[in-house]
Amino acid sequence: MPTRLAAILLFFLGTSCSYRNNVMFSHDKDFNPAVLSAEARALESNYVIQPNDLLNVKVYTKKGEMIIDPEYELTKDLNNINNRRPDPEYLVRLDGYVYLPMVGDVKLAGLTLHEANLVLAEKYNDFFVDPYVITTYTNKRVTVLGAPGGQILPLKNENITVAEVLAMAGGMQKNGNAKKMKLIRGEQVFLIDFSTVEGYYRTNQIVKAGDIIYVEPINRPVAENAPTVALVLSILTSATTLMLLILSAK
Repeated sequence: MPTRLAAILLFFLGTSCSYRNNVMFSHDKDFNPAVLSAEARALESNYVIQPNDLLNVKVYTKKGEMIIDPEYELTKDLNNINNRRPDPEYLVRLDGYVYLPMVGDVKLAGLTLHEANLVLAEKYNDFFVDPYVITTYTNKRVTVLGAPGGQILPLKNENITVAEVLAMAGGMQKNGNAKKMKLIRGEQVFLIDFSTVEGYYRTNQIVKAGDIIYVEPINRPVAENAPTVALVLSILTSATTLMLLILSAK
């Protein structure tokens, strides 16, 4: 019986020590920039509009018929440059409102791009038949993934460094590996190492619009699984005590 209890204890301890691996790439040889790019695009689709954002708003009639137009019947005359309509940007003011043609002030701050499309389609429904709206933001921006969580940060000027971007993202997190960071620019991957002063000065480069910064999280299996281990030990202790009482009663 003691042998069986010991085996059960070892089994539970072994399974409880298996931890959730939140590191996207465990080895550099496994690193695939395309995976990060896909995650960045998914993050952008859920982007929440903020004050000072610059938006591009396109409105189409008849549920976006012109966008499909497989035989170019509706757009054949647009090849003439004189027929091309302007493509302005609209500023989100500090009060969260945007002034748009025909509909005037509309509050878009706090909405995702998809939610903004629905709101604007409702507004333009008073002027067009079945309006279809596509809203995008044109700010120069950088995406931060990994330990700081998914964030899209605007670039206020042309000389912002990796360190400044991380500061805007909330600083270097406790679970972030300062030695294993990466900057992805298209198909280029730059290794960033802030674990030493030398590494900081050598790799703290200026970011560009569209860059992705990935901070590899540090796994802490003991800390993450402490509650599970404590619960298992409590159950096993109670079971062992009960078993000993039963045996002593015999």
